Amino acid sequence: MELFKIKNDIPFMRYGRLTTAISLVTFILAILALTFRGLNLGIDFTGGMLMEVSYSQPANLEAVRTTLDSQNIPEIAVQSFGTSRDVLIRIPLKGESVNGARLSEQVFTGLKTQDATAELRRVEFVGPQVGRELYESGGLALLLVIGGIMVYLALRFAWRFAVAAIIANMHDIVIILGVFAFFQWEFTLSVLAGVLAILGYSVNESVVVFDRVRENFRKMRRASVTDVIDNAITATMSRTIITHSMTQLMVLAMFFFGGEALHNFALALTIGIIFGIYSSVLVACPVAMQLGVSRADLLMPERDASLDDRP
Repeated sequence: MELFKIKNDIPFMRYGRLTTAISLVTFILAILALTFRGLNLGIDFTGGMLMEVSYSQPANLEAVRTTLDSQNIPEIAVQSFGTSRDVLIRIPLKGESVNGARLSEQVFTGLKTQDATAELRRVEFVGPQVGRELYESGGLALLLVIGGIMVYLALRFAWRFAVAAIIANMHDIVIILGVFAFFQWEFTLSVLAGVLAILGYSVNESVVVFDRVRENFRKMRRASVTDVIDNAITATMSRTIITHSMTQLMVLAMFFFGGEALHNFALALTIGIIFGIYSSVLVACPVAMQLGVSRADLLMPERDASLDDRP
């Protein structure tokens, strides 16, 4: 199925160095955001208690902080959540002996005294040991997925394509993490799930393009590597637009109607889809070219027809 058919190949590789340079700058900015701002880890990873409190009118955050400070609970974070009437309270729990249920009741009693319209929406609690294990398991899962993808591509195509695809995928992942670090959006288990989903989603686009490159090497025997790759990307352009548009429609539905639980998950997917298109076309292919990919990497050399006439 094609929405449109492009008659002439678009010279993507002519701008390969420019797009790779743009990607490098974006990648460095994301690294800087991660280094100097860091991820705003949710209690899934840090361990602690999260309370969502709603008021009938815009909440006075300073009054909430003053009320909580009077209870001698250290390192409490108070912020608006969604609307000005909703407040999110994060309380890191130090030590295994802390009673989360009792502490949440104590905190809410103080808030209710300060403002009788306070309404407790939810309470979440994760022990510090569990949070540490989730953080380590999440990192391990990310490494295993990257390793599995690289092995798969190396076996299916060639090591140059595997390296190019992993560089493109890491570009997408670091960009997602960098954006979350820069804006200090909460990084939770659902966001990590979105990052892992983007790894598979992005590599699928790279595989489609690389597969068409391999077919073109068989059909376009006398064409240069640049012409082969330009033709492969142009030929898959309609499929790319259809696939990503339909996926993004589903993600937007989760973003607007999925509630707070799916908000950051959909946000991570949106960033990943946008940069996934860019990296699969304008990062993976130029990197593969710079690594010296050639017809010999994918095809057996042509057989000399004169050999078939020998007795």
